[in-house]
Amino acid sequence: MLGLKLPTDPRWVNIVEKNIDEILTDHAYCEQKAASTAISLIVSFPEYPDLVKEMIALSREEMGHFKMVHDRILERGKTLGRDRKDEYVLSLIKFFPKGGSRTTQLIHRLLYAALIEARSCERFRLLSEELEDKELAEFYHKLMVSEAGHYTMFLQFAREYGDTEEVNKKWQDLLTYEATIMKNLGNKETVHG
Repeated sequence: MLGLKLPTDPRWVNIVEKNIDEILTDHAYCEQKAASTAISLIVSFPEYPDLVKEMIALSREEMGHFKMVHDRILERGKTLGRDRKDEYVLSLIKFFPKGGSRTTQLIHRLLYAALIEARSCERFRLLSEELEDKELAEFYHKLMVSEAGHYTMFLQFAREYGDTEEVNKKWQDLLTYEATIMKNLGNKETVHG
């Protein structure tokens, strides 16, 4: 369903299990960044009322997820650690050239967002199926369902605002590029790394 060209190595879950506090901190910041992305799309493209409406709802939902993850951190007797660079996202956003029309810039941002949500969904599915901590596994199952909806929403907006054939080609090219990034990731206690 997600179209990812290279699945995550299931051994990634073993790394996560040994570093739950680290993955929760990274996950919390991912949710915060997703909310920031939604707000940034509103600020950058206010002339798209349907997009603005959905991004308002998404920013609220993502901050709700941030709170849920933060609450889990506090329940474990920990505090939110410091944010770290997301190597995956930094590598991913180098794919499309900078510039172009406003519409092209919007399409590229929507495609990046769709792919980040798709990879998060895939990772959350793994966690929901493989974590020994069943309560945490159930937590990730609920978030997986949400991420899948976000992925499809971003992709639908890209196809609505751009030429569908061109958007589909860009999407496939981006998926292929993302697979090359993933070959070097999957060995850290981060959501995407």
